[in-house]
Amino acid sequence: MTAKHIHFPRTTAAQRRLLFETWEATGSIEEACRTAHVGQRTFYNWKGRFETAGYTGLAEFRNHAPKAPHRIAPAIEAQVKALREQQPSWGKQRIADALAKGNNWVPLVSPNTVRRILQDAELWPTPEGPAKKGGLRP
Repeated sequence: MTAKHIHFPRTTAAQRRLLFETWEATGSIEEACRTAHVGQRTFYNWKGRFETAGYTGLAEFRNHAPKAPHRIAPAIEAQVKALREQQPSWGKQRIADALAKGNNWVPLVSPNTVRRILQDAELWPTPEGPAKKGGLRP
């Protein structure tokens, strides 16, 4: 027998407002949850935000996306660019290996990250001519 997965939709801002208005009026968490059609766990999830920000804090969800994507430190990016300028014939693997060698053979960046850094700095050559199968390159 397969396990059933129950979908619990996110609560709406009006539902959360009703939850805490009922709670303030009655003082009963059970009554508030029953009125707003949510579980007690939902109440306690939102309670901290309600206590710090009030009803305005219930309006929107927190964004769980990372605030800054994982990027390489600017010092390492500068090293990659400097190596490329010193040795223009080196490719992405050779530059990544040179950085690892200077770090006791512990890799600092992957070869594809080296390519991305160089593309952002416009130090990576753009392909010219048709692709192998006869189509045009993007």
